[in-house]
Amino acid sequence: MTRFYDARGNIYGVVSPQALREAGIGLPMTAAQCALSRQAWSRAAITLCCDWPEGQRPTGSKSHRSDGLLIGPFQTSPPFDVLIVNTDGTLAERSGNGLTIFSQALTEQGVMPEEGALLRVHHDKGDAVETSVKPAEVEGVQGFWLDLGQPGFGARAVGAQNVENAEFNGREVSVVKPLATLDPAWSHSQFVRIGNPHCVTLLDDRAALPSNQQMRESPLNQGLTAIAYAMPTGAGNPCPAGVNLQWAVLDSPQKILARVFERGEGPTASSGTSASAVASAAWRVGWVTAGEVQVVMPGGTAPILLEEAGGELRRVRLFGTARLMG
Repeated sequence: MTRFYDARGNIYGVVSPQALREAGIGLPMTAAQCALSRQAWSRAAITLCCDWPEGQRPTGSKSHRSDGLLIGPFQTSPPFDVLIVNTDGTLAERSGNGLTIFSQALTEQGVMPEEGALLRVHHDKGDAVETSVKPAEVEGVQGFWLDLGQPGFGARAVGAQNVENAEFNGREVSVVKPLATLDPAWSHSQFVRIGNPHCVTLLDDRAALPSNQQMRESPLNQGLTAIAYAMPTGAGNPCPAGVNLQWAVLDSPQKILARVFERGEGPTASSGTSASAVASAAWRVGWVTAGEVQVVMPGGTAPILLEEAGGELRRVRLFGTARLMG
């Protein structure tokens, strides 16, 4: 029923709405209705599709067999509606790796047009978020270019509260006190909205990058959960609706090293929208110029294309590839 795909170490299950209904999950007929009623069905869907089978959880693995669940498509031709369900049952507005995986699943189902398609992610935080996807080949690798549109910057763009201004590399950034309290090196952050909210913490030294293992352990995990997750799981501070956290350091021209802690999930091997937010933040503080930027995460390297016009970052595109797991 559920097929699992890997996109740079980010794993999602893909399941059709009809399969969930046949399994007893009471999904409404449209993605929009599902999003509004998600509290009635989302945890049951995660339990059914993403929990490890009895006795099969590998030692040291995460509590779920995937980083989330993609439910769709709700149509047989584009545009395609989809739901992105985090393992805590919340809905995400956008996931670059998730939409890459969904595009691969649509391709294998024979419904993805050669010219690409529009994907619409429905959630419970506002209007559906649209992403144009186009099949492509980069350096001999088949995948998809995702058009993520124009990013927004600053505390207002992500609904952040109680943050102060500071300077980094001659540019204005924010100080997120809960992050700086966890580590004084984490005192310069750039907020980015690219369909979903991000807080990119800019570092001078790669030694300040947290490892995924460190982020899974207490008390750091508890501190990051309080920052990233909305209430009641977290504190929703500085963003009441939660925010995805990244840490970034300039490695070489046009190349950034990054780590990711997602709201609704925790530390992840990679994230497409996080990589896009990191590249956008790097552009904002003058680390990189427009053009191709490589964002290196534990799960792999994400190629990002930044398009600039009139001194503004006008469009961000992400190249992604995914494979069906055995």
